[in-house]
Amino acid sequence: MPGPGKHRRPKQRPIARKLAFAGTGGAALALPLISATTAGAAVTQPAAAPAAKTVTLPAVKPAVEKAAVPLTYSVTVGDTLSKIAVEHAVNGGWQALYEANRSAIGANPSVIRPGLKLSLGAAAKAAAAKATTAAKPTTSYANNLDGWIRQSLDIMAKHGIPGSYNGILRNVMRESSGNPLAINNWDSNAAAGIPSKGLLQVIDPTFRAYHVPGTALDSYDPVANITAACNYAAARYGSIDNVNGAY
Repeated sequence: MPGPGKHRRPKQRPIARKLAFAGTGGAALALPLISATTAGAAVTQPAAAPAAKTVTLPAVKPAVEKAAVPLTYSVTVGDTLSKIAVEHAVNGGWQALYEANRSAIGANPSVIRPGLKLSLGAAAKAAAAKATTAAKPTTSYANNLDGWIRQSLDIMAKHGIPGSYNGILRNVMRESSGNPLAINNWDSNAAAGIPSKGLLQVIDPTFRAYHVPGTALDSYDPVANITAACNYAAARYGSIDNVNGAY
């Protein structure tokens, strides 16, 4: 028995110790510590999407432009460069056609012999820009009698053809009264089938023979008519200024 005045500490039963130990729950368990870094690494990351596969297309080669095939035309009786250029839609008109075939035609574009082979294709196209640029006047002229005379005088000066404004005007008013479409259907020339035409009443054979390069191959064209007539008058009379009547 225990001594008097002393209290005896009751012994804890094993089961109580076990219960007390268990009462601490999971806190008493020695679990490994997980740092923030480790925790992050422990999270399973979604797999990265596979990179898109680059498809390389074969290079497309530029189409090779086919070289223009030159076209030719055989001159027939009655042909003129202007007529051929219009009928075959030559780029640049008769001027380009003449430039492309100058070596075959010669110095006078108004004279082309039957059977002559002319290039209408690549060569004419290549000469179009040059001919068009050369044909453009450097000065702007009014589309009336005054402008036609002044333009003709500039062309005449480049070709050494004499003549004055007053000399041309005087003869124009006598021959056609300033009408570029005037035609004489009653005289001997008309009876022969070659009527006088235009401002200075020139027959077609004379117009073709004295046509000045750089002007239209049309006897009704006012500038071409004046310039050809003055060229003819210079050859026969020395100058249009010396003409005071029928010539």
